[in-house]
Amino acid sequence: MALGAKLVSFGGFLMPLHYGSILEEHRAVRERAGIFDVSHMGEIEVAGDQAERMVDELVTNRAGALAVGGALYTLMCRDDGTVIDDLLVYRTGPARFMLVVNASNTARDLQWVRARSRGYDGVKVRDISAETALVAVQGPLAAKVLSPLAQDDLGGIAPFAFAQTRVAGIEALLSRTGYTGEDGFELYVDAARARELWRAVLEAGRGLGLMPAGLGARDTLRFEAGLCLYGQELDDTTNPLEAGLKPFVKLDKARFVGREALLRVAASGPRRRLVGLELLEPGIARHGYPIAMDGEEVGTVTSGMLAPTLGRALALGYVPGDRAEPGRILAVGVRGRQVKGRIVRTPFYRRSKRP
Repeated sequence: MALGAKLVSFGGFLMPLHYGSILEEHRAVRERAGIFDVSHMGEIEVAGDQAERMVDELVTNRAGALAVGGALYTLMCRDDGTVIDDLLVYRTGPARFMLVVNASNTARDLQWVRARSRGYDGVKVRDISAETALVAVQGPLAAKVLSPLAQDDLGGIAPFAFAQTRVAGIEALLSRTGYTGEDGFELYVDAARARELWRAVLEAGRGLGLMPAGLGARDTLRFEAGLCLYGQELDDTTNPLEAGLKPFVKLDKARFVGREALLRVAASGPRRRLVGLELLEPGIARHGYPIAMDGEEVGTVTSGMLAPTLGRALALGYVPGDRAEPGRILAVGVRGRQVKGRIVRTPFYRRSKRP
């Protein structure tokens, strides 16, 4: 509140939507750096001699191949291939993993993981969400902001790797991950030290143009980067192949929940596909708006906005799998009128490579 945040209810938490301007916060992350309090995310610890086998069989990506200090993006699916949640998996020890799940799904995910763990002797599942705070520092200057505070050289932390270190004197799991399309870091710390960490990072970034950023900018940034949001691009009816997440589904793994169903989807081709859309006439496509081709309603917009970095009216949405090629013309129903658009490649935005 002292920073002027507008608070909203989200996933059972009171969260900052913005600290004055979503657009300014968005630009700060793209051009300099922003700091996010994302402590609403859920954290589940899985430990025991069979933890590697259990986690690897629980998710679609190769969690079992992670070295200690490695992380990956993956999905948990049901037997029919539909998505329970998308998540990050961190290997924090030889027989210990941390699963970072979406806030609105934490209770359900925890129940699912516990139920699956019963077939693996000695595996213990623990919800560590309440004791864990998560602060994200994102943007091209993120490393410069954190370097004076970090015990270890941030240059040695590769994307999707982490270090158990100290930042501002506080023990932290510091990972080179994020949800904005920019370089950046996520810091998992004891919840009791979160305020202290937040203030130290704000002070360290003051001269570099660091800004606190809320859920609004988090959404606009992830959208431009073409990143899925559970509840919009992903839900109980979606499988990861139609959502364009094939790189994170290792069908050549011997076993994981949903593998057989996803093999069938891969063999026949997804019946629908998530695509990028650009409107060619004035209008903004929003979540739930209908997509039509040749006068027939064929799909639905999942996310859409006037992209702040690009200045174009863009959207994500599902269309039939055999009509998903870039360049195809379509129409989006926007407030009772048909607005012409076309399918475009995603992600809409890719950060420039910096030295």
